Amino acid sequence: MKGSVELVEGVNFRVTSGSGHTSFTDGPPEHGGVNAGMRPMEMVLLGMGGCTAYDVVEILRKSRRNVTRLAINIEADRAEDIPAVFTEIRLVYKVSGEGIQEREVKRAIELSVNKYCSATRMLSSTAKVTYQYEIV
Repeated sequence: MKGSVELVEGVNFRVTSGSGHTSFTDGPPEHGGVNAGMRPMEMVLLGMGGCTAYDVVEILRKSRRNVTRLAINIEADRAEDIPAVFTEIRLVYKVSGEGIQEREVKRAIELSVNKYCSATRMLSSTAKVTYQYEIV
């Protein structure tokens, strides 16, 4: 895996993934930014959300469940001191689909959070990761 980061101006950076996708990060005005992109730590948190979402959908589909919607709300707390690592991450999964069973959703999330999602496993070294789920 590889990527690149290029200064645009101030503390605004163009970030490009090895697969060719581009986004921008920036800081708040009080730190030289103009709010023209996500904060880097927001990208880390959302990357974790995308990782676990992918796992949960794949696990449910392998169980022959038709997932029609999956949304995850994520909240996190960070340490007050530098480095301001995540100390607690809370995930709320909302799952919809045909034939979705609570035990299957719970199992899929547990497998993702505790085994398959690399980002969650990495972040759980500094943060307490908790989750809830709702079948809609």
